[in-house]
Amino acid sequence: MILLIATTNPGKVAEIRDQLQASGYEVIGLNDLDHKIEPVEETGVTFAENAFLKADYYHSRTGLLTLADDSGLEVDALGGRPGVLSARYGDQGMSSAEQVELLLDEMQEVPDSERGARFRCSIALVGDGVRRVFEGICEGRIARSPSGDNGFGYDPIFIDPSSGRTFAELSIEEKAGRSHRGIALREVLEYLKDAS
Repeated sequence: MILLIATTNPGKVAEIRDQLQASGYEVIGLNDLDHKIEPVEETGVTFAENAFLKADYYHSRTGLLTLADDSGLEVDALGGRPGVLSARYGDQGMSSAEQVELLLDEMQEVPDSERGARFRCSIALVGDGVRRVFEGICEGRIARSPSGDNGFGYDPIFIDPSSGRTFAELSIEEKAGRSHRGIALREVLEYLKDAS
């Protein structure tokens, strides 16, 4: 049984594979397919809409049970930005490090007491008669500068309140236990185990 993760991000595939190893599925990413599939445009206005857009699209092209997540960072001081545009924040083609710097520049004058933020994740599972969404939210705050070498995206500036460290300073196991994606994936794992 194969479960396709609808992403080309190797960090995300590794994180999801690690958390779903007890599901009984062989977890693969888009880069593991023997043919390239053009990406789908994410036009949804919510994380769940974008997750379903991706899951439906890649399932229809492969016939595989497909898991797609859409997740992002919501910063209170920025009115919830970058939100669903987290992966596309700033100018087109910006690297993750440049997006982090842009966000920190925008928050330069924001005091520590007002740097609240959350990671939000919606995971859609489509195929084999299944069409479900699982959600996870993780509260934290934005650091003043990046710290840590693990993780990806905004992890170096998102401070986990229970440890006082950024997500990029946590081990894969620690992050999985606390993160928005980890919360949603635990629900996915329970569902897959119950369904098999």
